[in-house]
Amino acid sequence: MSFHRLPNVLAALLTLAAFPATADAADPSVIDQALRDPARAKDSQQDARRHPADLIALSHLARGQRVLDLIPGGGYWTRIFSHIVGQGGHVYAVWPAAYARLAARDVAALRQVAAAPAYRNVTVAVQPQALPTAPVPLDVIWTSQNYHDYADPFLGKPGPDALARDAFRLLRPGGYFIVIDHRSAPGRGMADTDTLHRIDPVIVRRQVEAAGFVFAGASTVLDNTSDPLTGKVFDPSVRGRTSQFAFAFRKPGGDRR
Repeated sequence: MSFHRLPNVLAALLTLAAFPATADAADPSVIDQALRDPARAKDSQQDARRHPADLIALSHLARGQRVLDLIPGGGYWTRIFSHIVGQGGHVYAVWPAAYARLAARDVAALRQVAAAPAYRNVTVAVQPQALPTAPVPLDVIWTSQNYHDYADPFLGKPGPDALARDAFRLLRPGGYFIVIDHRSAPGRGMADTDTLHRIDPVIVRRQVEAAGFVFAGASTVLDNTSDPLTGKVFDPSVRGRTSQFAFAFRKPGGDRR
């Protein structure tokens, strides 16, 4: 590690110290069963890098629940959620239209997944507006590596804070909002969302709590101290190995911890 990075690393460690891990979690046996499904043979090659068991534990996701996977990409998380909630639950895989135009191949592929009998509890939707909607109150809203996009021109700049307020509205009391994203250097706020596709975790927590959520835990499994935090997330030197934060926020009320 180069000496010029020490102040940033120290600040990041101090930030993490303010975010205690959640004490309660989703049923690990249910998560394990979902991850061992043979249909995930290709996806499972990413598990060591993406740490699905640790991250899904933050969400308290369970059988029979309803989860919205916002901007689901290739459907890695969507398929896991489908197995966890079972046929008594439902998964809404949602893209804003502006994003879907850039991800047409992913949208088409996930529609094919949702057409298979094993995934009949998945609904794929492309919605005209940037902020998502859902036909029923949700138990979990999950956004992985896309919270920062809501600050950017291609989505119309609705603002990540507007996404947080929208998530609060869509979740039932006791529901969870999970935010995973690429970490920017401490103090950068939202300055790097469009250029580097990174965001400062401090401002994320501030925005989401301002929307009414209670901070419910964090995971450090995606930390990478070798990431300088100053380059684009697509740079070959760091792509797939960016330092990321994972936060869980809970809407007050309900009977869930």
